[in-house]
Amino acid sequence: MQPDDHICLCYRVSLSKIQAYLQRENPPVASLISECLDAGTGCGWCVPILEKLHRNHQQGQTPSIVTTAEQYAQDRLSFKQTGSRPAGYDNAE
Repeated sequence: MQPDDHICLCYRVSLSKIQAYLQRENPPVASLISECLDAGTGCGWCVPILEKLHRNHQQGQTPSIVTTAEQYAQDRLSFKQTGSRPAGYDNAE
């Protein structure tokens, strides 16, 4: 995904906003991303993705998601319809 693509589609929180927060605040737990930016507090779709981005940051990697914004939005729509995440999103590998 590109920096301006939204990770949290409910609250329109972009990847770059999450990356900047992680860099600036270095939160000890992923849930602080939600407390500060509200990401993950709507439908819950992006919670595993936020956890992955936090893990990336804690491991010294640039937090990123390898997919297109279009595929990500389609996968989230499927989640909202079925209540289950497509393969790869539960642990956000």
